[in-house]
Amino acid sequence: MAHAHGYAVKDAQSPLVPFQFERREPGPHDVCIDILYCGICHSDLHQARDDWSNSLYPMVPGHEIVGRVTAVGAHVKKYKVGDLAGVGCMVGSCRHCSACAADLEQYCEEGATWTYNGTERNSDQLTFGGYSDHIVVEEHFVVKVPENLDLKAVAPLLCAGITTYSPLRYVKAGPGQKIGVIGLGGLGHMGVKFAKAMGAHVVMITTSPDKGKDAKRLGADEILVSRDPTDMHKHANSFDFLLNTIPVGHDVNPYLGLLKLDGKMGMVGVLTPIDPVIGGNLIFGRKSLFGSGIGGMAETQEMLDFCGQHNIVADVEMVSIKDVNQAWHRMEKNDVRYRFVIDMATLG
Repeated sequence: MAHAHGYAVKDAQSPLVPFQFERREPGPHDVCIDILYCGICHSDLHQARDDWSNSLYPMVPGHEIVGRVTAVGAHVKKYKVGDLAGVGCMVGSCRHCSACAADLEQYCEEGATWTYNGTERNSDQLTFGGYSDHIVVEEHFVVKVPENLDLKAVAPLLCAGITTYSPLRYVKAGPGQKIGVIGLGGLGHMGVKFAKAMGAHVVMITTSPDKGKDAKRLGADEILVSRDPTDMHKHANSFDFLLNTIPVGHDVNPYLGLLKLDGKMGMVGVLTPIDPVIGGNLIFGRKSLFGSGIGGMAETQEMLDFCGQHNIVADVEMVSIKDVNQAWHRMEKNDVRYRFVIDMATLG
């Protein structure tokens, strides 16, 4: 075992504090990564506060990890010492169920192994995430980071990026399509960037007209203010796809009215109950409402390669690890444009 240090929460009421722990030594198929940057995801806060009633303590959060390879196992083929590498939301899966065989490891029928707040496969050892100095991960669950991208702004791509890229690829977003992105936050700002780079006509759908200027800076062609009935009527029955990034329960029925025949809305932000869906809003127009969770490893690598080709990264604000509790507090108030990233060099 190798000594590691990072920051952890000890229970649902505690702040993040320095934490010493152990990681396994790299096995034959493992990659050891010295963590340079780790993004802060809102799910870090939800898990730390046990909002989803599945939290395991002590917890080292963080699943948006970028760093350099410092060691590889004897059977590792894709990585060598010195390579830039990333780790996202999962570090393992069964590798043999139908979902894994389809490169959809996030939907593993036996359950994916999450980067933190989980247990190692076939073990009761807790998984510890990226608010730490290094991590050891099986090669299959590591991705290559394009050298031309700003590393600190790459980190959120490992969650916010793939979460929005995957449903856009699923609906084959591209030229000739009108795509709406609902909600301009950590997920929504990536959705706008991806949809625009894929060639679609992009409409930012928001409750706040004040966000329009920034949405256009990110690539939106139009702004739709969802609280304006005239604006909603103007766009009725016109969207091929809606990427819904709203993180709390809400009424989806008004948004379904924006979809054209065979239009689809993908939910990526809310895990809690949503208001009842009126069946007629789906039936009349043959519309679809579906959910999407992150992406498989092959798709995550595809997403990073796409970002390298189009020079796409997240809009980030850097924080020191010592200020992470304040960053969490600001994140609760939506006081960030659009993702916090921890400079792990500040871990000391």
